[in-house]
Amino acid sequence: MRQNDFINAPEISETKNTKIAVIAIIIFLVLSLYLFKLFSMQVIQGQNYRTQSKRISSTVKEIPAQRGEIYDRNADYALAVNVDSFAVDITLGEIPKEKFDTVISRLASYLSVRKSYIDNKIQGVRHDSFRAIEVKSNVSFATVTQIAENIVDLPGVSWRTKPVRNYLVSGSFSHIIGYLGNITSDQLKVRYNRQNNADRRIYNENSIIGQSGIESHYDGLLQGEPGRESRTVDAKGRFVSAAPVVIPPKMGDNLILTIDRSIQELAEKALGERFGSAIVLKPSTGEILAMASYPFYDANVFTSGGSSIESARVLNDSRKPMLNRAVEGTYPPASTFKVIMAAAILQENSFDPLQKVECNGVLDYGNRTFKCHIGTPGHGKLDLKNALAQSCNIYFWTLGRDHLGIDRISKYARMFGFGQETEIDLPSQARGLVPTAQWKERTFHEKWLGGDTLNASIGQSYTLVTPLHVANMMAMVVNKGVIYKPHILKLAYDSVTKEITRDVKPEILHEADIDEAVWEKLQTDLRYTVTNGSAQWPLRNKVVQIAGKTGTAEVGLKSQWHSWFVAYAPFDAPPEDTVVVCVSVESTNTWEWWAPYASNIIFQGIFAKQTYEEAIEALGFGAIQKPVGRQE
Repeated sequence: MRQNDFINAPEISETKNTKIAVIAIIIFLVLSLYLFKLFSMQVIQGQNYRTQSKRISSTVKEIPAQRGEIYDRNADYALAVNVDSFAVDITLGEIPKEKFDTVISRLASYLSVRKSYIDNKIQGVRHDSFRAIEVKSNVSFATVTQIAENIVDLPGVSWRTKPVRNYLVSGSFSHIIGYLGNITSDQLKVRYNRQNNADRRIYNENSIIGQSGIESHYDGLLQGEPGRESRTVDAKGRFVSAAPVVIPPKMGDNLILTIDRSIQELAEKALGERFGSAIVLKPSTGEILAMASYPFYDANVFTSGGSSIESARVLNDSRKPMLNRAVEGTYPPASTFKVIMAAAILQENSFDPLQKVECNGVLDYGNRTFKCHIGTPGHGKLDLKNALAQSCNIYFWTLGRDHLGIDRISKYARMFGFGQETEIDLPSQARGLVPTAQWKERTFHEKWLGGDTLNASIGQSYTLVTPLHVANMMAMVVNKGVIYKPHILKLAYDSVTKEITRDVKPEILHEADIDEAVWEKLQTDLRYTVTNGSAQWPLRNKVVQIAGKTGTAEVGLKSQWHSWFVAYAPFDAPPEDTVVVCVSVESTNTWEWWAPYASNIIFQGIFAKQTYEEAIEALGFGAIQKPVGRQE
């Protein structure tokens, strides 16, 4: 051994001791940090963690709120109510593994569903989960009783009350009230994006919402606010506290509609089993007293207890029973458009209303011959009043082509609200169409021709309207230049406190800058149209004086036309005492010119306070009252 090795030995020993000391200090500091952190978590921040622990170990179950109820305008008859029913839940963690398949099979038997139905409900849920899963809703009391009697053999099965919707009226009410259904992902996104809306309620993927009609448009008012039931559970989700904390649900607002149930039934029966619609409107407020559309459907088939086969049949029906023809169906307005033409002629002073135009039944223009509906020899010489009463096409063709032109015709049509949304409080409605030269060029890349103007002058060809557009047109005549926004909701009120939460007031939708003298002349001429026009016999009425206009729209098929009649009564009453009736019968029915008959029945029933049966007897329509429909 070398001498230097002995000399360096103490230095090596001293270096080792230094390293050990450093390591010891590090270990001490780490332990101190851990001890401090433990002290901080348990003492300094202990309360926060205990609160969070309680929050994490709590299970919250939503208590569904009852939906607001819907009443007619007199608030004495419920149209849509809630019925107490039951929902059956299953908690997989409470079912012994060896009994799992047996319990599922037995429960399926009691619920009258296939085992695969329940398997799909619980798919993806762990078998040790203590979260209750809804298996089926709208379960009857008898079924729940049967489950309760055999609960020993059904561990993990429970039930609770869950109200469902019941529609006490069906038929034509279905298009007005609508129905409920499961929320779709797109609908959920829309409501999420409207989170600042005052009407918004809390929606989730399990929400049941209105899918059409009033149920959809006012879903935010009807929905209510769900309650909450929270209970403390252990790490596996088992209850460790017997006393839940309950926040009760709040029922949605009740709605009172403008619809008069008796008038609605009258309009429905007057229309009969004919494809078409009937509207009764208060022109001074925009309130819809009745809105019937045929064919219709039973909204109860879409409740959770309804037959899926029956609901599929309705959805796939080629007759389109879910289409509300009063606001979604579009048709040529035909001769009802001559009301607008007359207003334009009078206001523009484009032609002396006393000057006569000769109708010999035909009008040659270009390489076409246009025929008046009466054929040859025609109506003879007619002034404006008689041309309106006889619905003479030659007169309005001549004035439309030579004295108004398409630009002014379109201007007045839009002034009456055509080609625009009626803004009625329903989720779906058609705008219709008012054609112009520019529109035709953009759409078909064709120039506007004189023949197009002729067709537009009598409400044919490209012009399209809904029956509500036509009803609004007559409302403007009654109000002498004002259309009020049509609406179905009258008011909403809190179901508990009875406090009014929404009160719908008349709101102007359109105003026309037309002289009062024009309206007075037009009103007088429309009364003359009923007393001396082509529809004198079906419109005779001893109870009330009617003013209005018929229309027969061509659809390109021989012996098939849409039948129109729009009118108001009493003729000599102020607007607040007047009602407008518009009936449209589609060409798919066997032709019988039913619209004026149906309108007169409705007026008779309203002003004589008669039922449909009493009205047709009083009018002598008993022999023709049976509806003749073609079911295609």
